[in-house]
Amino acid sequence: MKFSLVNGERIEAKPELSGQCPVCNYPTIAKCGEQRIKHWAHKGKRICDSWWENETEWHREWKGHFPEECQEIIQYAEDGEKHIADVRTVQGWVIEFQHSFLKPEERKARNAFYVKLVWVVDGLRRTRDKTQFINSLNHVNIGQNVKTVYLDDCALLREWSGIHAPVFFDFGEQQLWCLLPTHQDAWGYVAGVTRQEFIELHNKAPDETENFEKFLTKLNNLFGLVSQRSLVHQTKQSPPIIQQKLDPLEMIRSAMLRRKRGINPYAPHRR
Repeated sequence: MKFSLVNGERIEAKPELSGQCPVCNYPTIAKCGEQRIKHWAHKGKRICDSWWENETEWHREWKGHFPEECQEIIQYAEDGEKHIADVRTVQGWVIEFQHSFLKPEERKARNAFYVKLVWVVDGLRRTRDKTQFINSLNHVNIGQNVKTVYLDDCALLREWSGIHAPVFFDFGEQQLWCLLPTHQDAWGYVAGVTRQEFIELHNKAPDETENFEKFLTKLNNLFGLVSQRSLVHQTKQSPPIIQQKLDPLEMIRSAMLRRKRGINPYAPHRR
């Protein structure tokens, strides 16, 4: 953890400090060695949030782009379940920064728990992922920096496809790549956005002219260009025709509604 409660205030880890976990109220101690980044840890081996993972410099750098009051925010469910979100923006979006491998079951659980969720995934964890991703971009360009990708060409794309939340891949460059939510099994659609734009859009107030929700709408409009293409052969060299424009925000709302009705939000839609 980056923050713990010291005399009721959220404080970053400093040598010889002791604190209290904001989730479980268990005592915490400051870890300020030279081998790892400064952080708080529970005394003993207690883990109060099963979704929490050891942070890397990559995690800490990303968090630092957002106000401290938006970092490590406890989120609650109606049944009392609670988890620490990496970042919860002023617009209500939860951003999870994911470095390590995440089991599909846990990824689905987080997608269901957080209403407005955005993933930022470290694309440099495995050496092969960046090369595979770049090679997958050699397919049909939709225009406006939106490209089709063949999911089987890249393990990273296969792992993160089929979820109802935007996923941004960070390959250590200024440009992030957003994997748009899709119901397709073989094909995906990615859009480029600069790191700075991503950060600025999230840090804007909800009522500003440009914010992250409006940015997603813009992406959806670009995604709609796919349906205007006349594609004849549904092969690896030619992606399938999209019959319906899919709004990422609408897909998130639809998944929530299906869950409330007792329907698996990840099951295929039946027509």
